[in-house]
Amino acid sequence: MDGGKRVIRHSTGGLVAAVVLSLTVAGCADSGTGGQGTAAPGTATTPAASTPGALTPTPTPTPSPTRTYPLSTEPRTIPSVRDHQPARGPGWRPGSGSAVVVAKGSGVLADEARLLAGELKAGYRGEGTARAGDIELALNTTQGGGAESYTLTTRNGRVRITGPDQAGVFYGTRTVKQALRSGGTVPEGVIRDRPAKPQRGLNLDIARKHFSAQWIEARLRDMADLKLNQLGLHFSDDQAFRIESSSHPEVVSPQHLTKAEVRRILALASRLHITVVPEVDSPGHLGAVLRAHPQLQLRNTQGTPRQGAIDISKPESARIVDDLLREYARLFPGRWFHVGADEYQALTVRDPAASYPQLARAARQKYGPGARVQDLATGWLNDRAAVVRAAGRTPKAWNDGFFTGGVVSPHQGIEAEYWTGREIGAREPLSYLREGRKVVNLNDEYLYYVLGEPNQFTYPTGRRIYQEWTPLVLRGSTAVPERYAGQILGGRFAVWCDLANAQTADQVARGIRMPLRATAQKLWDAGQPPLSWADFRTLADRLGGGT
Repeated sequence: MDGGKRVIRHSTGGLVAAVVLSLTVAGCADSGTGGQGTAAPGTATTPAASTPGALTPTPTPTPSPTRTYPLSTEPRTIPSVRDHQPARGPGWRPGSGSAVVVAKGSGVLADEARLLAGELKAGYRGEGTARAGDIELALNTTQGGGAESYTLTTRNGRVRITGPDQAGVFYGTRTVKQALRSGGTVPEGVIRDRPAKPQRGLNLDIARKHFSAQWIEARLRDMADLKLNQLGLHFSDDQAFRIESSSHPEVVSPQHLTKAEVRRILALASRLHITVVPEVDSPGHLGAVLRAHPQLQLRNTQGTPRQGAIDISKPESARIVDDLLREYARLFPGRWFHVGADEYQALTVRDPAASYPQLARAARQKYGPGARVQDLATGWLNDRAAVVRAAGRTPKAWNDGFFTGGVVSPHQGIEAEYWTGREIGAREPLSYLREGRKVVNLNDEYLYYVLGEPNQFTYPTGRRIYQEWTPLVLRGSTAVPERYAGQILGGRFAVWCDLANAQTADQVARGIRMPLRATAQKLWDAGQPPLSWADFRTLADRLGGGT
């Protein structure tokens, strides 16, 4: 002990707060005898003997301890919070009487509140007034920062999460959940948080490899804790067609998801503020459809079929694909629909017009004497995009389906999902950006997890994504200029199942765990991460999830 101060350390689930008990004691002196000195710390002074006529000194009461705390530090979460205003205080952790409460007038947050209450094993009191020890969720439509932003205030033994929309408040609850796991408390102070990019997600190839509904639901729950908001489902390819169809049941593979299972997936995704983006890829990657409709297979002048390629000169080809687009636009309620457009095999030969004269003839008939096969393919893309746009969806397509130099140009409203600069028709990222196009990053150098590692692919690592990649790195490892950042809408980490048996579903889940966490970090905040890779990995292990 020194100077009347005793330092006591309390450990609160890993978060250590220094509590200083200040015991300040006034010394007392006998006014008639010249004084008796200063009492020992923590004791009152009384006269040695009673003096007639002297005032009896009033004993000094035992002082009450007072607490001070060091400034709080930001919680450890994935992704990290972007702004934390520290404060002095004990922070918050659920107690025996804690509950999650929805502020009056914010009843739409009931689902978010119930979910958090269940995760914290706390009570749920519905709409009402928050008490000490509670977490309160509230909408504040005047709050700035965008729909996915939130403010989290920890003060006076309670937590309040506000946001302009349900999604932002939900992300605030994810921060609470992770802060408790990583440090034992939600630190005192104010967190103001928002994502750098509006599209952040995972892309799953469920066509080449069947994944169960339960496995996909587990990925959704993991994504939600990482504040990812988009799941792409590539469910039609040469190998299989994996979702039940009423318009064309003949194309569906024996092992597939029923529409009831899809609706269950969609319901969970909605509760977790994740949009599911369906993809029916065409005019390539249609092998499963063509097995049921071989008369539509693209053939060259020798009658040789091209794998997965549909003959886009035939009106029936468009009718079947459009039937499927309309059917799945009714099933999937989200904002986007992916129409593919990549790797059309007719355009990979040296002279498409000579090999496929029926396509060249159809191009001239539809678009004029100067039109080429690539114009017919671009027209196909625009027509499919128009179908999903008529259903109220924003179309997406792979970047190698956007051709230039022809008489037909891709519609400006189609989002370009940039994955490669190597395929026929692919260009450097800057050429898309200079056209003013909106681009989504699926850079195959960092974000492609291709089962079996064919075609010189290697499994991506979380370390490389965390240390090297940003949304500006669209191709290879070179970033585009910062001035184009506003056109890059975000990105997705993609699982492709080219060699489907190379890994089990459980191995895939384990393999993508750290890459997905690194991707989530860089899409929420593209700047330099606050933690080293080693510390980030340790944090991921502490938070759990993902398997």
